[in-house]
Amino acid sequence: MMLWRLPSPVRPFSGLNCRPYSSTKHVEPLRILFCGSDQFSIASLSKLNKAKNKDPLLIESIDVVHRPGKRTGRGLKTIKDVPIKRAATLDFKLPTHVRDTFTNWEPPVAYNLIIAVSFGLLIPSRILDGAKYGGLNVHPSLLPDLRGPAPIHHTLLKRRKYTGITIQTLHPTHFDHGTILSQTPAPGIEVCPGATPVELVDKLGSLGGSMLLDVIRRRDFFPPVHDVGWYAKSGGPVDNAEKITSEHRYVNFSTTTAGDIQDRHRLLGNLWCTLLNGKRLILHDVCPYHGEDSTRLDPGLFVGETGDLLARTQDGKLVHIVESTVEGRKTGSGKGYLRYRPFLVLPTNTVEERQSE
Repeated sequence: MMLWRLPSPVRPFSGLNCRPYSSTKHVEPLRILFCGSDQFSIASLSKLNKAKNKDPLLIESIDVVHRPGKRTGRGLKTIKDVPIKRAATLDFKLPTHVRDTFTNWEPPVAYNLIIAVSFGLLIPSRILDGAKYGGLNVHPSLLPDLRGPAPIHHTLLKRRKYTGITIQTLHPTHFDHGTILSQTPAPGIEVCPGATPVELVDKLGSLGGSMLLDVIRRRDFFPPVHDVGWYAKSGGPVDNAEKITSEHRYVNFSTTTAGDIQDRHRLLGNLWCTLLNGKRLILHDVCPYHGEDSTRLDPGLFVGETGDLLARTQDGKLVHIVESTVEGRKTGSGKGYLRYRPFLVLPTNTVEERQSE
């Protein structure tokens, strides 16, 4: 099944929004300090590592900086490493450095270019100033649209028809405010209905790594740099891509459509709503309800005529809550719990109203 379509006519990535290579840009072999974390950043690191092995006169060395692993599981006794740690050490055989802050830290290696991809920490000017050629960032959106830490999820949540890659310089005080050195040409890459975050990461990750390598080979980071971004002039929507939190998973049936619930469940996983007793109901599996039920006509959660746990949404449609869990009880306890406690239906007030009560 075709999930992605490039705009026509298709142009090679080596020519995207770029200027011809200038032989007057004499740059010494790059010693890169690469700051990354996830699968999207691994794609760029992989492209750079292959280029280093093939052409040491282009890239002499790569050192990887990543965040500490997160504690998970019962008692937070298990440490889950960030994905790039395994890729850097086992797959690419590159030296790594663990940092959760740059305060009082001096890089133990000589470097002349910093590259940050999905890193999550602002590279301070003190570190940037130590790089002869400054810093670069690979961002999976058409900046300035979807600045922030979660552009891929918000591309899908906001139902953007097109997306792309932006290669920019690193700004010393703000995320995603650098000079745009390369950007996917207009109108961007079409996002097909039903695309998932994993599919978008795979597609944009590979493209971002290729565009980053093209910028490096063309020496576009060498002063004077030129802004080639086109999206800011296009008149297209510009929103932020804030971090995905628990509130993005909250469902208020009186203000949410059935389609929005389906999309958020597909993109974010478990959703949740609140019962009248204040407990959360975790929604593990939801799907459209194709039958009819007149038990409740206004928006809200209820047990239907057949005993199914249903919800009527803002647009009047029915959603089947296939599996749910009441907070503090066994997994899957939602249906049985509400069947015998019908007075615990959802209120229709908002999060803000609940907090003010």
